[in-house]
Amino acid sequence: MGNTLGLAPIGALPRRSPRREEPLPNPGSFDELHRLCKDVFPAQMDGVKLVVNKVLSSHFQVTHAVHMSTLGLPGYHLHAAYAGDWQLSPTEVFPTVLGDLDSSGSLNAQVLLLLAERLRAKAVFQTQQSKFLTWQFDGEYRGGDYTATLTLGNPDLIGESVIVVAHFLQSLTHRLVLGGELVYHRRPGEEGAILTLAGKYSTVHWVATLNVGSGGAHASYYHRANEQVQVGVEFEANTRLQDTAFSFGYHLTLPQANMVFRGMVDSNWCVGAVLEKKMPPLPVTLALGAFLNHWRNRFHCGFSVTVG
Repeated sequence: MGNTLGLAPIGALPRRSPRREEPLPNPGSFDELHRLCKDVFPAQMDGVKLVVNKVLSSHFQVTHAVHMSTLGLPGYHLHAAYAGDWQLSPTEVFPTVLGDLDSSGSLNAQVLLLLAERLRAKAVFQTQQSKFLTWQFDGEYRGGDYTATLTLGNPDLIGESVIVVAHFLQSLTHRLVLGGELVYHRRPGEEGAILTLAGKYSTVHWVATLNVGSGGAHASYYHRANEQVQVGVEFEANTRLQDTAFSFGYHLTLPQANMVFRGMVDSNWCVGAVLEKKMPPLPVTLALGAFLNHWRNRFHCGFSVTVG
């Protein structure tokens, strides 16, 4: 009999091509593990602040900032930024030079270089008036599915003191990232090391991150409910200070009103919120913030105007 059911012989069936698995993504930098959650919380504000941004060219930008507060003397900051032609992503441009100079003569400068396609280098210098406080050198290699970083902080060959920080992150799956941090410090009469393990699990709508080590623990949870609402939860425990803190923050975006509202509350009885309002067609952004510490009976409020 013929093949009345119209079925082809098994040997004649076309074979499916093997499924190609997508390569694992790069996990990014160790310092950015908790970034999504931290961006939800409002920044501390106090006093009155005026910020003027001026774009001089496609590579150079300067910022003038004047801050007046009841907690300290009035201050002025001049911030300058130079960005090169090599752009790897919307947030990464090489070479990049950043400098911030205040009215007291203190300088904070950063230089970011792309030495090779996967190798990045960064140098950080910080001075207080005419004295050097910090000089730091970073080298970061970003492989296909891992990132390795080595940092040297305040190296002093004569005084035999240095701080060495090593980071490593590995993407095990498209959602799971594991890694660790090793901090080694040496100075005359003192030497020690601290090991911290880290892990991050990401989905489409939420990200959970955990750092655990001998120095304590840091856990965060970020959830994006929709395009307008984002929430974040943080837990920090410090074994040296014998202190723990729990914080909850939320981020609300109102695109029709050109407004962004951030708020937070923590276990130390601190409540704070910042409201940002853009004023189109003018390049002006207004921000109003208030923070209240019920435990210490302290209240701070701030207002800022950003032009440009």
